[in-house]
Formats: sequence, C-alpha cells, structure tokens
Amino acid sequence: MAGIKLVYIGGGSSRGAGTMASFLSHGKEFDGSEVVIQDVNPERLKAVETIATKIAKDQGLDITISSTTDRRAALTDADAVLSSFRPGDFAARALDERIPLKHGVIGQETQGPGGFFMSLRSVHIYEDIIKDLDAVAPDAVIFNYTNPVNIVSQAVTRFTDRTMWSMCEGPITFPNTVLRAAGLDPARANVVMAGVNHNCWSFEHTYDGQDLMPLLDAAWAERKDDPTLDVHSKRMLQLATTMRSVPSDYFQYYYFREEVLRELQGARTTRAEDLLAALPGYWEHYEEQAHAEVPDLDPKRSRGGIHELELAIDVMSAYYNDTGARLPVNLPNTGGALPGFDEDVVVEMWSTVDAQGVHPLPQKPLPHAVRGLVQELAEYQYLAAEAAWNGTRADGIRALAANPMVPTLRVAEELYDEMAYAHRAYLPERLLK
Repeated sequence: MAGIKLVYIGGGSSRGAGTMASFLSHGKEFDGSEVVIQDVNPERLKAVETIATKIAKDQGLDITISSTTDRRAALTDADAVLSSFRPGDFAARALDERIPLKHGVIGQETQGPGGFFMSLRSVHIYEDIIKDLDAVAPDAVIFNYTNPVNIVSQAVTRFTDRTMWSMCEGPITFPNTVLRAAGLDPARANVVMAGVNHNCWSFEHTYDGQDLMPLLDAAWAERKDDPTLDVHSKRMLQLATTMRSVPSDYFQYYYFREEVLRELQGARTTRAEDLLAALPGYWEHYEEQAHAEVPDLDPKRSRGGIHELELAIDVMSAYYNDTGARLPVNLPNTGGALPGFDEDVVVEMWSTVDAQGVHPLPQKPLPHAVRGLVQELAEYQYLAAEAAWNGTRADGIRALAANPMVPTLRVAEELYDEMAYAHRAYLPERLLK
C-alpha cells in the first residue's frame, strides 16, 4: 500500500466526483494517503470533497481528503499530481468546435484547430503549475489527463525537467468499435496499438491467436450494406480492412473528412453545446449525493460515468506499489522505442509500470499504409507544443498550417486570428501578436 500526497488539479469539474469514486475504488492500494482536490470553483469543490469523504468513510479507508482553490498551497510537498482541467470550460470548447466550421474545417475537441487552441490554453496554465511545483514539490510526478494530452506532454517534457506521464483509454477501447462492428468478442482479441494520442493504429491484431484481418474482411463483405450498422462503426470497419490495421476512432476526421464535415455543419448543436445543456443536471445529482448519508453516483446522471480517469489511477498505483502492470502511456520516445518517430516526440505505447517508472514494451513499426499520417500528426504536435510554450502568432500559424485538417495557409491565418481573439482571455500576450 502506497501512502502518498496526491493533488488533483481540476477536481471541481463535472468529472471530479467520478474520478474520486474511481480513486477510492482503489483505496486499499493507497491507504495512508492524503488527497487534496484543487480547482478555481469553491462551490463545486465542496460537493466533490463531501462525496469523496463520505465514500472513503463508508469504505473504511485511511485516506484524508480536503479541497482548496489555492493551487500552490495544495501542491506543497506533493508526491503525485493528477491533472484534468479545461481552461474556459465547455464554453471555450464550444468555440473550438463552432468557429472552424465557418472556415470549412472540422471543429473537434482535440483534433485540428479546436485541439490546437485547447492546447494553447492548457499549456498556458501548465507554465504556472510547473513554477509552483519547482518551488514547493520538486520531486512530484505528474499523471496527466489534461487534453490534448499529447501536446501538453510534448510541451512539458521538452521544455522542463518534470516527469509527466499522460494517459488515455484509447488503445484499450478503440479496438472494440471495429470488433463489435464485425460481430466479434473483444475479450478474444489481442490488438496492440501505438502512435500519437487519439491517432493510433494496430501493429499486432489477432483473434483466438490467429490473424484478425480475414475475419474483418468477411464481416465487411457481409455488413457494408447493412442498414442496422451505425455509420461510425461502418466507417471504422471499412478503414480497418482497407488499411490492414485497426484504427483509432479519431481517424474518421481524416479518412472521412468531407462526410464528417457535412454532418457537423448540418447538426443543430455541437458536442460541447450538448454538454453545456446537460451540466446543470450533473451538478444537481452531485449536490443530491453530497447530502446523502452514503453517496451512490448514478452513471446516467454523472459526466462520463462513475469511474473517471481510471487509467491514470492504474498507472499511479502500478508506480507507487511497484506492480509491473502492462498499461498504455504517453511519454517521450526515448531510445526510439517506437520506430519511425524522433526520440523526443511524445508517443502512445503499451508499457510496463513499476517503481522505476514507465518502460515501453517492444514496439513494431506502424504499417507503411498508415505511418505517414501519424508522422505528420507527430510533427504538428511538436510545432504546436513549441508555439504553446514559448511561441508567437507566427509560430501558431506555422503549427496550424502543418495540421493535416487545415487545407491552406490562408485558412490557417484566418482561423488563428479569429480563434485567438475568441480565446484571448486564456492566452498569453505573446500569442496575440
């Protein structure tokens, strides 16, 4: 059992209650620990703290829980930092999704110009977090879930000496889309993916120990005209059979770009606008549970479900309890573990995690048919991180122009200026010049 001081930055978000429920479901692995939940909204912090404290008491855990809006005070003497915050909240995400559509470009939370401007906002906050950590917790390890995790990690690991491991469930969950579309049981498959976050492909894919591709070919032949198969699943199944590799769901934005763009332009609302409409209901539920004797989160009334950021907690437990667990992690490609990518580029790979850190498992090169796009996205990631950490408007435009979603330099310039102005309250002055 690892007794640590954990600081959860962004714990007042709509995912906060679910994240604490997730952490406490692993509570015996962290008995003797102190958890400080930090956010800028004291009212929401109180609800999350109350729910967590009651759950810990009901489960008989030896874990102390508190909350504060004072980030530096929270971080003092921290061992671990769990980070999941969204500067500008869902209103900023709505702009990320809506503005690009005006320019004929997909608007999305982590991809394209929307993801780029989210990275600028997130990294700007991280500049101050790193200063706080250097002052009051020089040895703390950062377990990051702040999006876009790849660009945030690229900036922090390239421009500071901090240890940051970023997590995303994608390599665990993405194969399920294709497998279920093919009528296959995910439990019988072994699909190993790598790449950059949200943009991974499989380099190994078996089913009952045999090559998965012939089964996908047969399923595509049978289901390509099946009206009961939803559009997204059909796209992913076709993409897997065409490229001979299992894709991340996010590749729909690249290989089916025009179709997806028309769908988004024709939709009455964006995803962020739907979430904004749902938020009051989430918080009504959390307030109810804060007043319950024993909180019982309803997955249908909780943002994202009742167990959030669980992969980060798994990595944290594996590290502090020295378990050697096999988990997907985003980290620099030290030693060229993933062939075809520079050593200082943050990539997403299956790894083992123990008390000595995160160790990538042997990786094979991505298939040639898909490698080029991932390399292009990695180069964009590198430029975006540089612009976010110490760049200017010129650096930002250069990064946007390198993004495969942005069709021309003129569009990159127009998008940059409109979105920078819209997000100016959350950006450093150097990015507005």
